[in-house]
Amino acid sequence: MSVTKKIKRALRGRVPVRAAVLEAGRRAVVAVRLRGERAASADGQAGGGLVRARLARGFERRSEAELLEHFRGRESPRLFEGFEEEGSAYISSRREEFEAEASAVVAHRWPLLGYGARELGAEVDWLREPASGVRWPLGFHGDVRLVRGDGSDVRLLWELNRLGHLLTLGRAYAAGGGEELAEEFFAQLEGWAGQNPPGRGPNWACAMEVALRAVNLLAAFRLFRRSPALNVERLASLLALFEAHGRHVRRNLEYSYIATSNHYLSDVAGLLWLGLLLPELREAEGWREFALRELLRELERQVLPDGVDWESSTNYHRFAAEIFLYSFLLCRENGFEVGARAWERVRSMLEYVRAYLRPDGRAPLVGDADGGQFLPLVRRGADEHAYMLSVGAAVFREPRFKVQAEIPEEVFWLLGTEGVRAFEELKTAEAATSQSFKHAGVCVLREGDLYLHLNAGGAGLEGRGAHGHNDALSVEVSACGVSFIADPGTYVYTSDPRARHEFRSTAYHSTVEVDGTEQNTTPESSPFFNGAEARPRLLSFDTTDERDSAAAEHRGYERLPAGAVKHRRSVTFDKRERCWLVEDTLIGEGTHDFRFVFHAAPGREVDVRGRTVEILDDAKGARLLISPLEGIDSVTVEARWSSRDYGAKGESSAAVWKIKASAPLRVRWLLLPVCAGEDYVTRVQLFTRLKAELKA
Repeated sequence: MSVTKKIKRALRGRVPVRAAVLEAGRRAVVAVRLRGERAASADGQAGGGLVRARLARGFERRSEAELLEHFRGRESPRLFEGFEEEGSAYISSRREEFEAEASAVVAHRWPLLGYGARELGAEVDWLREPASGVRWPLGFHGDVRLVRGDGSDVRLLWELNRLGHLLTLGRAYAAGGGEELAEEFFAQLEGWAGQNPPGRGPNWACAMEVALRAVNLLAAFRLFRRSPALNVERLASLLALFEAHGRHVRRNLEYSYIATSNHYLSDVAGLLWLGLLLPELREAEGWREFALRELLRELERQVLPDGVDWESSTNYHRFAAEIFLYSFLLCRENGFEVGARAWERVRSMLEYVRAYLRPDGRAPLVGDADGGQFLPLVRRGADEHAYMLSVGAAVFREPRFKVQAEIPEEVFWLLGTEGVRAFEELKTAEAATSQSFKHAGVCVLREGDLYLHLNAGGAGLEGRGAHGHNDALSVEVSACGVSFIADPGTYVYTSDPRARHEFRSTAYHSTVEVDGTEQNTTPESSPFFNGAEARPRLLSFDTTDERDSAAAEHRGYERLPAGAVKHRRSVTFDKRERCWLVEDTLIGEGTHDFRFVFHAAPGREVDVRGRTVEILDDAKGARLLISPLEGIDSVTVEARWSSRDYGAKGESSAAVWKIKASAPLRVRWLLLPVCAGEDYVTRVQLFTRLKAELKA
């Protein structure tokens, strides 16, 4: 890519001149630093070696035996309440479950994202991506080519090397498991360190990955620190490894004056955890002070005023919420208060989660969903977000966040027995109501088991997003406990460029496509480039006891050669008749090919009956009827794919109405569910009557 194109892409969206100048200077400094680091690496000086960490005053003169005794017996700093409650009845009662999961890790066969359990061999090769089998070289981290074009996916390699599975070993050990679990922990860690010298190879190529790995190792180490398997040599190597992680992240922060993202957020969170939990290291205090200051600043920068993460992705919202909530809890545990404003901001993030969760407790996968978790105490699917609310319910003593009666395991590990008790004492929340998030561009029109999500969010990062999709004005619909119309998810990032492009395309979302054009520029060759042509925005939102309404528009088609078109969509939710009216207005000029798409959730059948489409769920005996009210007769069912977890996909279908017409054009759609136990004929008669009344 030419320098000019790189500059244009970096400066897309709203970029103040001062920020652009500062960013240019920062990049020049980084380039100089990397040259020096590369030269040092060539001389074998990078990373400092895994010999002995640089210890803080008061620790540097202690013998190795004294340090070992110190770490085994120290009572502060603390991790979380559940980690400190050794022998707890809660975890002891789950010993069999934990040990079954840990046995898979001991056998070197554990699940990774949506790829399922992967056989990793007698000795894990930490440089080999488990799905494609491609192995990365141990070059200087700044020279590693991450997108290789050979079917490999560095995201999967990084998931393996985040070492979150070591928490599975630790949970089983804390529940009373044997010393073989500790031996496996240290053996895997030693194998990893031997294959991944600091600053070399793909597992040091992204500071975010280094930071997340450090967090997982800190938590696992807390669970194994009293094991006889921990000796002076292992402690020295582990402290040196932690120091190498902290120094590498601090040198390679993924900061930008133009826009920071979940990468920089992960970087500073990793430094905060290292600084808080390892005061024995010489640089820990500096890491902690810098990271806490930056974390609070990023909370204000990356979280919109209505509590929504600014990357236009529900999955990355979950990830960011985990980082802030868990890190602030860690600060509180160790006497570092972050202030009431920070806690209120985190609470607002959880309010957003509560609003977008479907009645079945799952999340719509808006934008990218790579399944990433911060401190994965329990492996969660990409659309599992309710556990975050349960933690929030106990933290804030908020019954509105108790959306499930079952106690997620995270509540215990983070808050201990007292947190579990606090959760149990809360009443289960009533169903969520309709809500609008103007800054994020999201409306949810809902009541009881009826749910419609209208997305008018932009590309993210103020128009410079990497994780948003071409989903402006798309809808997601569920009723009768069934998801009928759903976002297709993400599938993969770099292993299949064509699939990556399809899953984020306009055609894969339940919106309107005009002249086969993407709402925003998204080149197949650039998997994380999103243009910002659409500029969607909410126009109105209103809610009453009988009906709710919302309207939004986007400008992504104003650049069409055949004539500019603006798409405006309004939704009216009739709570009495249990149905939605969707109105699409295409404002502009010229003759165009219009495609109106409704993407069915995976596992649903799509039947065409004249001009009406039925989306069916045979298992629950429920269906959704969709019909246009204006003269648009050509409807087909097109094959699609859907992905609920990163790396996995399944067949799905989309109902597509096509028409060649002149703008302006208006088309209205009636959506009416029929639940199991309802009389089908009666509901169809209502559907027919409503269509006639709306046409009149």
